[in-house]
Amino acid sequence: MNIPTTNPIMNAIVLMMIMVVVVVDAAGDSNNGFHPCLDTKIQRSDGFTFGIVFNSKESFSLNNNNSLQLSPCDSRLDLKNKNSRVAVFRPKVDEISLLTINTSSFDPNSFGGYMVAFAGRKYAARSVPVFVADGNHIVTSFTLVLEFQKGTLQNLFWKNDKCDSCKGMPNFVCIQNRYCAIKKTSCKSSGQGKVDCSLGIQLAFSGTDKHLSALNSWYEVEKLRQYSLYKLYSNLRGSLTDQFNKFF
Repeated sequence: MNIPTTNPIMNAIVLMMIMVVVVVDAAGDSNNGFHPCLDTKIQRSDGFTFGIVFNSKESFSLNNNNSLQLSPCDSRLDLKNKNSRVAVFRPKVDEISLLTINTSSFDPNSFGGYMVAFAGRKYAARSVPVFVADGNHIVTSFTLVLEFQKGTLQNLFWKNDKCDSCKGMPNFVCIQNRYCAIKKTSCKSSGQGKVDCSLGIQLAFSGTDKHLSALNSWYEVEKLRQYSLYKLYSNLRGSLTDQFNKFF
């Protein structure tokens, strides 16, 4: 995917990129906005580009003030000079997608341990910072919901079950009473474990597109939460099926 860089903010995002993943067929895609800091209006079957940036929790707030969080597209954060990394995705609107970030050579803890999902500039939307990793633990499963109104992104929500899914599992630790984290010693990347600790992000949509058609994939995710995310996507990450058979 060729991402145009027409201003300093967009250039900075590109410089921090660790990956770009396109999971939508160009056929039927009427959305020409390919940079996460562009404002777009979408319809069902379009692709939608958004980013996930990794840094410390405080870095996403102006002057490290947690009460005033800014979008990563806001130059006042100056993330390019704060040891940040960005992953960019372009999923198909209103389809459930499983997005993955390979952590075999990328340790989120080395870049602050938190991540924020974002898109748009004038109509900037961003999630709250969510914990990913520290020196001893890493969270490998997330659910992200993109909420639109009349085709414009309004918000991005991280959903979690407050550790209900990992109760009684010895290799997991409940972080901050909400995140199921696995011990890094269990990960292949540590040289000691057998688990693929790549990040998996289940993505869904809610709200309405620019034609006021309802986006319903989030409601489908709610219905499917009784089943294993990794079992549903076993063709993509079959090695994880047995390890996390009842994760969701």
